[in-house]
Amino acid sequence: MKFSPAFCCSFALVALAFSSTDAAPLTDNETWTDPATALRDDKDFAVQGEYAGMGIGAQMVALGGGRFDVYVLDGGLPGAGWEPGKSRSKLTGERYDSRIHCVDAAITITATLENGKMLLTTADGLRHQLQRIERSSTTVAATPSAGALVLFDGTSIEEWENGKMDNGHLQATGATSRQKFGDYKLHVEFRTPYKPFARGQKRGNSGIYHSGRWETQILDSFGLDPKDNECGGIYSIAVPRLNMCLPPLTWQTYDVEFTAAKFDAAGKRIAWPRITVRLNGVLIHENCELTKDFTTSAPIARSLDGPLGPVFLQEHSNPVEFRNIWIVPGKTQPQPQQQPNLIPTVFK
Repeated sequence: MKFSPAFCCSFALVALAFSSTDAAPLTDNETWTDPATALRDDKDFAVQGEYAGMGIGAQMVALGGGRFDVYVLDGGLPGAGWEPGKSRSKLTGERYDSRIHCVDAAITITATLENGKMLLTTADGLRHQLQRIERSSTTVAATPSAGALVLFDGTSIEEWENGKMDNGHLQATGATSRQKFGDYKLHVEFRTPYKPFARGQKRGNSGIYHSGRWETQILDSFGLDPKDNECGGIYSIAVPRLNMCLPPLTWQTYDVEFTAAKFDAAGKRIAWPRITVRLNGVLIHENCELTKDFTTSAPIARSLDGPLGPVFLQEHSNPVEFRNIWIVPGKTQPQPQQQPNLIPTVFK
């Protein structure tokens, strides 16, 4: 189906309006850490997020002041139909009264959002109606496995050096686990703030350092291309298979299997560590070899001189929060002396 000249002209005017409208000044410090408050204060928060229809998905990213980027994905949402290699198109949009109008750069894909429904017209002329949905990780609020050591359950920060707790959540203050580990399975839940005016690494930046050296990145990377410095990336080492980051102020999960570096009797390293990572329950790295001794701001010595190291939660002047952190140490390493706390926890 081809678009009529009048149709193309109307969307050209919309596109011109996007470029000519006076932009509100970006304010990186506009930050929300509570969903209810964000919903009350900023009407863009209510519509940003994920939309799904028959064989198609869309991720709507709030940019502040009624402006949005929308990513249209053939097959569905990441981890639910869309996979690398399928088409992905970017639209830009702006709020006009009660509606939000979006269009791609070529003015061949359009979307209108009103009353929680997105009407999408693709380049082939097909029309789709998408509904807003809220996905959650398949491992959120997971109960600690048998043999787990609970590092944080919302009641105490005793397992952390430089730990700070607020409203039952562990804050991103550069907290380091008091105990060190070799091989392990780790479960961490985190929540990035809603910072619509912020861009790039200012948008809810933190990270989890495994053995105190290798970082799985935390960032509000919702909707973006996967990179090693976006959420799910192993910083400076590996790009995730796909971007499984959920919208800001959603509780998200990392489930990690970490295999420590190997050393011979003389203390010489004979194998790099390896890591398998699931973000929000979806596999994004499998048995990835970590072939560097350190990453930027790693809290312990840059030289890898042994298999044991702490879990470190990076501080980056962003109000990232954590909860429900537990670890299952491998059987082949020295076990923590403290008995694990296996009491189920109610999470806030």
